[in-house]
Amino acid sequence: MEMEKFIIPEEISSGEKVYTVSQINGVLKGMLQKSFPNIVLEGEISNFKPHSTGHMYFSLKDDKCQINAVMFKFRASSLTFIPKDGMLVRCRGSLDVYEPRGTYSIVINSMELAGEGNVLLMLEQRKKKLASEGLFDSSRKREIPDFPKTVGVVTSQTGAALRDIMQIIRRRNPAVGITIFPAIVQGPEAASSIVAQIETANRFKMCDVLIVGRGGGSLEDLLPFSEENVVRAVAASEIPVVSAVGHEIDWALCDFAADKRAPTPSAAAELCTPVKQEVIAYLQNKANEIHSLIKLRVQNLKSMVKQFSPENMENRFRTIEQPLLFRFDSAKEALLSGMDERLKDTRNHIEKLVNILEASNPKLILAKGYSMVRDKATGKIIRGINDTSVGSEIEIIPANGTITAQVLGGT
Repeated sequence: MEMEKFIIPEEISSGEKVYTVSQINGVLKGMLQKSFPNIVLEGEISNFKPHSTGHMYFSLKDDKCQINAVMFKFRASSLTFIPKDGMLVRCRGSLDVYEPRGTYSIVINSMELAGEGNVLLMLEQRKKKLASEGLFDSSRKREIPDFPKTVGVVTSQTGAALRDIMQIIRRRNPAVGITIFPAIVQGPEAASSIVAQIETANRFKMCDVLIVGRGGGSLEDLLPFSEENVVRAVAASEIPVVSAVGHEIDWALCDFAADKRAPTPSAAAELCTPVKQEVIAYLQNKANEIHSLIKLRVQNLKSMVKQFSPENMENRFRTIEQPLLFRFDSAKEALLSGMDERLKDTRNHIEKLVNILEASNPKLILAKGYSMVRDKATGKIIRGINDTSVGSEIEIIPANGTITAQVLGGT
């Protein structure tokens, strides 16, 4: 830019005339508008704040300086992307002075992406590295306790976030204790301060759940919660951690390592603290359920015991006994009947055998006039002529006595 465009009016440089603040700001406004009517400016978006009217307010910065920027609604409506902190953009517009405050800014007419901002690129690379180590795995995340006795808070002891957390916890459940671990949450010393307090809480087991976070701010303000040592401390914590960094649209890498992520510190306090009245109501309902179950069980037991009264037992015994006695009597009668039939059949069979034996008795045959002949020497029964020979002695046995004879011949 050529120096002659910055010529200061003579009356100002002479120092002879006294000017008001409004006059000076007016002169500066005219100088900037005249000297920078149309410029192209490249920088990284920071502290982006969309207004409810549709206007956009933010800062553009490089590694050393920053400048305020505004893009009004009728210009912002033509954007093809949603601006976010960390984006590197190229803007066209003019410089202007807001006279009531004496601040200057660039009024942007058009804006386009110039590539990813250094901060976002760094965070993305760090996120990939930590994710590859498994620090963000869902399998390692734990449930937040339903009824914590003490809630720990790692944040600035002077910040609004701590006041909001304490108010919500005390309102929801005064019986829950609060342990504050004051930490620096912004600047070069913030990360080591946050890590030290997380480690202290774990070393002495000073709480049941730990809220780590701060209120809202620019992407740069929240960077300590994305530092590698902070993320590792959150992941290594034996106490379940709720990350509560900034507002709902803000984020930090410790969100991914924590067991739970809350959109705001206030939401984290609600997440960690059950409402006392709700707990009491829940316990009362459970007590009523248990009482009803016990009452029902006692009634059932009484009914069961009643079944074992002498009268019921006698009736039940008779119910069991009578069918058995009936079956026994039936079996007895069937057995006796079967034995009678078997004895009758056996007697008849014996009688038949006796008759057969009697009919086959030789004495009865001999009594009818028959005789039995046998060889006297051998005692062998002679059934035919071939069983003896001439001259042999034989014995003839009639019904009684024995006759000895000699064979003289035979035909």
